[in-house]
Amino acid sequence: MFSDVQEATQLFGNPNVRVNCLDEYGMTPLMHAAYKGKADMCRLLLQHGADVNCNEHEYGYTALMFAGLSGNAEITEMILDAGAETDLVNSVGRTAAQMAAFVGQHDCVTVINNFFSRARLEYYTRPEGSEGEPKLPPKLAGPLHKIIMTTNLNPVKMVMLVKEDPLLVDVVALKKCYRVMDLLCEQCVKQQDMNEVLAMKMHYISCVLQKCLAFLKERDDNLDALLKSLLKGRDGDGFPQYQEKFIRDCIQKFPYCEANLLQQLVRIIAPVEIVLLGCAACSLCHQRSFSTSSKEQQRL
Repeated sequence: MFSDVQEATQLFGNPNVRVNCLDEYGMTPLMHAAYKGKADMCRLLLQHGADVNCNEHEYGYTALMFAGLSGNAEITEMILDAGAETDLVNSVGRTAAQMAAFVGQHDCVTVINNFFSRARLEYYTRPEGSEGEPKLPPKLAGPLHKIIMTTNLNPVKMVMLVKEDPLLVDVVALKKCYRVMDLLCEQCVKQQDMNEVLAMKMHYISCVLQKCLAFLKERDDNLDALLKSLLKGRDGDGFPQYQEKFIRDCIQKFPYCEANLLQQLVRIIAPVEIVLLGCAACSLCHQRSFSTSSKEQQRL
């Protein structure tokens, strides 16, 4: 296997050098580099066509699994961006995220579970059919992808991400962005392997963008008024009730009523008059067995 980037660069000038060659255990150079946490080497190998989904390892490990085991979040995201499949399993039936969790590499678990390819978003930056312009201006793809990839879903943090990017603090830009988020939400629900968690996240981001849009229409200078309302605490105990109400409203507006995740959220939250949703909502992502009625959903 290659020892350093400079040597590897020289070797790749030889057409007989195979970037996906295997050692006696079925490991490729990319697997070795990922496991050892060598980001520069991984980047070089990917540039030369390394197969991120090679599954010839004797125990079925992939490059993404080795990246997760290494604890290197940068390499994990790099391999995901190159097209790594997250649902491949090894000989003991574990995915890359499960392997990373097993050894306590929680940053990598977060990266894998939260990953959304920028290529999927950039699809909307190209006109389709008879469209005169794309649904999403190319300049907005980067800022919107940054919001999609964030793991801190507190509404205050989400609004601050919008506020910090001048390209997003615009009525037309926000309208285009939230409409694309709605399309992505629909796509997540209707795809063959329905991803309810990702669909709910896309819907939530859409709600945040629509709330920002509403405030900008009233106050066209900035989003400070929205941030102040979100941060304002309840008289007496300081509880952020506006954040609570906003999150509940987002859940109530989720358009796919038959989704198991929505039913779980409603079943847990509806009977509770006031509760801080953060950890409770996240803990439901892996539970899919509750059912509920439309009346309970209205109680939110």
